Amino acid sequence: MNVGWRMALSWLCLVLLSQPSMAQTLHYPAEPERANAPHLLIHGALDPPLIAPVLEDFHRRQPHIDLTYRNLTTLEIHRTFLADEGERSADVVMSSAMPWQYQLANHGYARALDGQAARNWPQWARWRRELFGITFEPVVIVYRRELAERFGKMTDHGDLLRLLENERDALQGRVVTYDPALSGAGYTYAVEEARLSPRYWELVAALGGVQADLVGTTGEMLKGLASGRYLIGYNLLGSYAQDFVQTHPELEIVVPDDYALIMQRLVFLSRSANNREQGQRFLDYLLSEAGQRVIGEQTPLGAVHPAFEGPGSAAALRERLGEALRPIRLGPGLLATLDHLKREALLDRWEREFQRATPGPNPHAYMREHP
Repeated sequence: MNVGWRMALSWLCLVLLSQPSMAQTLHYPAEPERANAPHLLIHGALDPPLIAPVLEDFHRRQPHIDLTYRNLTTLEIHRTFLADEGERSADVVMSSAMPWQYQLANHGYARALDGQAARNWPQWARWRRELFGITFEPVVIVYRRELAERFGKMTDHGDLLRLLENERDALQGRVVTYDPALSGAGYTYAVEEARLSPRYWELVAALGGVQADLVGTTGEMLKGLASGRYLIGYNLLGSYAQDFVQTHPELEIVVPDDYALIMQRLVFLSRSANNREQGQRFLDYLLSEAGQRVIGEQTPLGAVHPAFEGPGSAAALRERLGEALRPIRLGPGLLATLDHLKREALLDRWEREFQRATPGPNPHAYMREHP
């Protein structure tokens, strides 16, 4: 790609990212008789149908609070928070972009919680008492059942690698995964897998060998799988996939039993929250057994609370897969994924491995500056 064309595409991306958000909003007004009801504003990167049961239950318990939830992309959440930090800032911020959430907390934007629930929250799912992982969501493989009928079921990354290498002709253009240069989630998963698996780069090369499509969201992958355009989707977010597959019986989910990355939605109370008391009540609810039970029983997000052991819990998934589960570690290591030079180095290698069997320029390379 020549320099002029790459610069034009980069400029176009900046224009698109600067457009006003088309955010979806859920509003739960306070009881009519409540004059001057306190307001609570939550910004979250979680689709309304998934978060609605949680918000509805909280509002039923706290009907005096006027509650607004704005659904934004992970990029919008980070950008909007920094732009609005102050009087217009969200009170509570919730996102699956773990490195970016950790960065905000590490830079002092999160307020520590004083409650017993925060102090008792599992160490592996919190940073200090400022940032909390409230869900337990595996990263999965989804494939069409016709694939299993033809080539057999897959249970782990080794099965996937063998299938990509042995059935290369049959799978040309029929596989989809995240583009790590386009997607923050895809990039985070790439960093983690490169650390975890000595065969990860073989898998990237095998994906290139079948000319896998590279996209920016789990939703795009699921839509293509349902239409039959793709036979295999790799590294989808399990919570979205589980909800989707319930109405698409032609699809099968695999939580790999050799290793399975676990993503968590990280939430914090803004230090500049206008409604600190209401924000703290909401976080206390999210960390409570009652709130976690709603997450575990009424959503596919996976509950963290150790007292909840039902099918939609971290405990149940640990019992089934044990040491194969690899939660993305909540700590300073997340900041390394935001380092520009390290990002460039990983994406350079990713492109080289992916292109080994697919000569020609990577059409997604221009997006590197715009994660």
